[in-house]
Amino acid sequence: MNEVVRLERHDVVAIVTVDSPPVNALSAAVRGGIKDCVKRAIADPEVKAIVLTCAGRTFIAGADITEFGKPPVPPSLHDVLAEIESSSKPVIAAIHGTALGGGLEVALACHYRVATKEARLGLPEVKLGILPGAGGTQRLPRAVGPELAVKMIVGGDPISASDALKNGLIEEIVEGPAAGGEAFARKVLAEKRPLRKLRDDDSKLAAAKADRSIFTNAVAALTKKARGLEAPFAAADAVGAAIDLPFDEGIKKERETFLKLVSSDQSKAQRYAFFAEREAAKIAGVPDGTKPRTVERVAIIGAGTMGGGIAMSFANAGIPVTLIETGEEQLKRGLGVMQKNYEATAARGGIPADAPAKRMGLINGVVGLEHVRDADLIIEAVFETMAIKKEVFTALDKYAKAGAVLASNTSYLNIDEIAKETTRPQDVLGMHFFSPANVMKLCEIVRAAKTAPDALTTAVAVARKIAKVPAVVGVCDGFVGNRMLAQRGKQAEKLLFEGALPQQVDAVVTKFGMPMGPFAMGDLAGLDIGWRSRKDRGIKSEIADALCEAGRFGQKTGKGYYKYEAGSRAPLPDPEVEKLIDETLQRLGRKRRVVSDEEILERMMYPMINEGARILEEKVAARPGDIDVIWLYGYGWPVYRGGPMFYADRVGLKHVADRLAFYAKETDDPSLEPAPLLKRLAAEGKTFASLAQTAKAA
Repeated sequence: MNEVVRLERHDVVAIVTVDSPPVNALSAAVRGGIKDCVKRAIADPEVKAIVLTCAGRTFIAGADITEFGKPPVPPSLHDVLAEIESSSKPVIAAIHGTALGGGLEVALACHYRVATKEARLGLPEVKLGILPGAGGTQRLPRAVGPELAVKMIVGGDPISASDALKNGLIEEIVEGPAAGGEAFARKVLAEKRPLRKLRDDDSKLAAAKADRSIFTNAVAALTKKARGLEAPFAAADAVGAAIDLPFDEGIKKERETFLKLVSSDQSKAQRYAFFAEREAAKIAGVPDGTKPRTVERVAIIGAGTMGGGIAMSFANAGIPVTLIETGEEQLKRGLGVMQKNYEATAARGGIPADAPAKRMGLINGVVGLEHVRDADLIIEAVFETMAIKKEVFTALDKYAKAGAVLASNTSYLNIDEIAKETTRPQDVLGMHFFSPANVMKLCEIVRAAKTAPDALTTAVAVARKIAKVPAVVGVCDGFVGNRMLAQRGKQAEKLLFEGALPQQVDAVVTKFGMPMGPFAMGDLAGLDIGWRSRKDRGIKSEIADALCEAGRFGQKTGKGYYKYEAGSRAPLPDPEVEKLIDETLQRLGRKRRVVSDEEILERMMYPMINEGARILEEKVAARPGDIDVIWLYGYGWPVYRGGPMFYADRVGLKHVADRLAFYAKETDDPSLEPAPLLKRLAAEGKTFASLAQTAKAA
């Protein structure tokens, strides 16, 4: 008997139960077990119907992706599905939890499907840079029609049991999977229902066969945001094959496309990102079994852009939050902005019409820091200056209850310094959200020198609860993301002094896959912020200063590195900027040269990788994957390139180190010299991925 799949007989109904915790993934043992049990049930003359169900918290939640890239172990999933589909006895999939990827493909090969009301069904393979490889692109369009199928396969998001019922993906919503599946099997037998094999049923394809625009319009809507990605387009083609080709030919095309995608660089990067995100939630250097503290009440200090966005993140997760300001006017303004944001999202159909009222109802706006008294977690999101932060934490020390976690949403400042303002440094840490906080998924969690392990696990648990991706980092200026970004900013600025133009630099960066280039980003943030900061520190940056002196502060003034037409955010190259750069260079006695796109790309990316190597060496980040997660979720690094450290490994560390050494010499910039860790790995022919996973974060 296979230990992960068991067969029981309840008179005429055979129950095949997969029991392979935690998520019943389709490992070789599970595949073999299902095939064997189904075969035995078919061969048993007493059995008239078969129910396939799962123990534990979920139905089969997908393929075992740890097997990807390894030699295949029989039976293949195709063999298992063929066994199920060709059964002369009805096979019913009884689903609870999630039926995802290969799990849903197993259910689609069954003759009937039932699910519990909380179940979710989907084919999310596109998120790993692949497509369903076991008939999903051919059977799902036959089950629900090509329009919904393309939405589920190209979009990758699961649907609820009620949507599955409405669209014919399941026959019934049941109470418990095994009992519900068995009751449904008896009904099928009593009513002598014919076996419905999806492979033979083209009825739901008829409309799209007659009018292909039904399908092409659905594809166009879904691939709009898929810039640079291969898998969504390949998946759409495979669904198209269900409309155009007989089933077996469609399956053949799906298989060919799957094999091509699974060996592609994009899919390797996307699968790496999937595992890196899971690894990032594991905190290095925290004793096993450290439990998070209970968080029932949350307070946020500051109702500006960041504070408001953080409050919305909690409200979106159904968690009540107290939002604290210093005055009624600021509070009213902050709450008004949040209300407007919610209403705009509801108007676009992004959230239900009643959601704005419900979510705003969870945000209690008050004036005065004394209102933090009941909070288990307090997040400070006030102006980014050390003096103001210290003032707030001195007050928090007075008002916050014992054991409350005190978090600062600083993007640069030293958390150890902030913690010194309190008598409880063990409760203090950073929770650096990214703007807009209600949209961006990253939360850099900053571990200070005295942060208690349970305070750290609390911050990670809370971040996950509000659908953020947490990454734990150590204390340093700018932590991980902004510290690396500063290196790119420095090179972007230098390139202008050497002859590149803002639009050339930005075009190279966006072609690489970033959402924005450094100069368009500067215009969006406002160039006056950096200008003020430089003046405070007595630093000059001739080109940027000249732009600000000319009143060009970016999008808000309609002019910055680019010009902006009224009401538009689209950056347009401006001859005036080119003239201003020329004049500045003449004044400084510098000559412009032709800068190649290749040089721009290397000088935008390699200095960040170099800084990443320093960050790993200093133990500010525990793993290269944590750095990559920060860039993927906080800065829009293209997922199909896996993150800066993964990208460096793909390019080759020797090449990166050699080019950095070359630019250090060429541009007389010692900061570009390869970091010791990068140098060592390059010399040994190693990768960042080869670094010991046990490295402890600072």
